[in-house]
Amino acid sequence: MSSEYSSCPERGGRFVNPHLKAERRGLLDFVLWKMGRYDDLETLDDPPEMFTYPSCPKSYDRSEPSAVWVGHSTYLVDTKEWTFLTDPVWDRYCSPVPLSSLARRNETPFPIEALPKLDAVLISHNHYDHLDVKAIRALHHLHPHLQWFVPKRLSKWFERRGISCRELDWWEVWEGHGHRITAVPAQHFSGRSLFDKNKTLWNGYVVECLKTGKSFYFVGDTGYNPFQFKQIGNHFSRVDLSLIPIGTYVPKKFMSPVHCSPYEAVEIHCDVNSRLSLGMHWNTFCLSDEPFDRPPYDLYLAMQEKNLPFDTFLPIDIGVYVNW
Repeated sequence: MSSEYSSCPERGGRFVNPHLKAERRGLLDFVLWKMGRYDDLETLDDPPEMFTYPSCPKSYDRSEPSAVWVGHSTYLVDTKEWTFLTDPVWDRYCSPVPLSSLARRNETPFPIEALPKLDAVLISHNHYDHLDVKAIRALHHLHPHLQWFVPKRLSKWFERRGISCRELDWWEVWEGHGHRITAVPAQHFSGRSLFDKNKTLWNGYVVECLKTGKSFYFVGDTGYNPFQFKQIGNHFSRVDLSLIPIGTYVPKKFMSPVHCSPYEAVEIHCDVNSRLSLGMHWNTFCLSDEPFDRPPYDLYLAMQEKNLPFDTFLPIDIGVYVNW
């Protein structure tokens, strides 16, 4: 692996974001956020009454590659060769205990038992809103031959539940069944308790379909930096579809190190030369202070600011199928 495409650095057995000085994810930071110490100085203007995003998906063709948003960061992606699921979460709560503040606000479009035959699952990291143990067990039972792709050092969590998987470090590649899967960098963090922060890695993934030449990019969960996404864009000759987070970005000082705003999502869209991008990480769980339905309006403003075609980045509704 060349120095240009290097694995995530470590310090004391914990992974470290190479382009971030402070994640602001300690207990004190959380308390300061809830006390209002990180509140943005400028408040958001209300969107125009009855705002709707100025573009929507084209008519769906079942014979073409497709993606459907299940909610939060869960997408079902069909390349017509394999069917992928990203960060499967079906639980009502995205927390280790049922907290009403972390309850699902919109239901999944179909039960997990109604999924078609699956071939692979891409796991970005181990946070509760991305790694749902009930969904993992159900999928393993329903689809015992699934290929699981997980970040470095997360395989032990799966093995304890009787599931074998393939660990991938940043820029590590797996190839088989007509696909090439590359784990790519993201700017985030990991942990499922107060004691395991950053002991496992966090990934995005680029999936290339070798037969058709088409590819999709599952960004995972990430903040923005002007290095890693340009590097991804330079490495891959084409990205036909990107699944990019557009929610969980207020207050900016607390959220931006590890979550991107719609403005930064558009930067990622441009950096990787995405032909079509779809939003995720919004409209499911309330994890930040922006109004629940705000991300599409900020995405509209960001696309307008860069004079980009609105139909190239869509904040689709849950359950909508989109061809790519």
